[in-house]
Amino acid sequence: MNIHWHDIVSDVMVYLPDAVQILILYVVIYAILKAARGSRFGQLLMGIAILFSLLIAFTQLFDFKVLSAVVRWLLIYLAMSSVVIFQPEIRRALATMGSFLSDRHRAQGLGSRTTPEEIVSIVIKLAKSKTGALIAFERGISLRGYEATGVSLDALVSPELFFAIFTEPMPLHDGGVIMRHGRIAAAHCLFPVSSLSDLSMSGMRHRAAVGLSEETDALVLVVSEETGRISVAHNGKLIRYAGVDDASRTAILRWVRKAMPHQKTTAEALADWLRRRREKHPRIFGKSIPPAQQAEEVRKTEEITT
Repeated sequence: MNIHWHDIVSDVMVYLPDAVQILILYVVIYAILKAARGSRFGQLLMGIAILFSLLIAFTQLFDFKVLSAVVRWLLIYLAMSSVVIFQPEIRRALATMGSFLSDRHRAQGLGSRTTPEEIVSIVIKLAKSKTGALIAFERGISLRGYEATGVSLDALVSPELFFAIFTEPMPLHDGGVIMRHGRIAAAHCLFPVSSLSDLSMSGMRHRAAVGLSEETDALVLVVSEETGRISVAHNGKLIRYAGVDDASRTAILRWVRKAMPHQKTTAEALADWLRRRREKHPRIFGKSIPPAQQAEEVRKTEEITT
């Protein structure tokens, strides 16, 4: 049997555009569903999809031509009005895409050795003294627009500076602090205020924290000056912690590490160094050490150095 490769290639080229279009649609739909998962946009999208799927199935099953035409027109109007309905989510997605074109990634890891542990330690000190604070960590979406509303600092992190900023009646105590690359980029910044009904009994700091997390992907820490409680705002949600015990500290530290992925702790840096040395000189270091034993060695090393 003779195989005509030319005919096979021709057949493949005929279906190639359709395959590419299906792949593009799959990627776009998957990206939308992944971005919408767990958010208000995702819940609305899921509800609309279920409603219109049932309507279309109902009209097709009973051959209701008038209702079918109405449903098609509703789909068109819904697609046009979605720009207004989902305006915050669309603006946030476009801002995320645009952030890849900015130059902020060139400064990652420069200018400071501040670790998440130091940040959390300062926040806990603020909470114990019931010093109200509002601290936003810039991530993928730039916060330079909000930085322009405050006072630019570009300062190193220190407990004294945070207390000087947030202690009343200092001129910078009102407003929020923006953190960028482990440094204090600006203070006295104005953040958008959330209009969620769940925050009707909350103060302006908490509403501003949630409002900024709704508009951007920033992580925002809030310290209440009335109760000293620490709260975390992320993705339009506010997580409140009862006190400054070990469990709350661990949870808050996990959030700050997520917001500062390029800042390594001493233990992490030492562990990475040991791992690289073992991989580069396996004969000198011998067989690899289990992770648990390696973490114990790092802990002992830190105790000796401190």
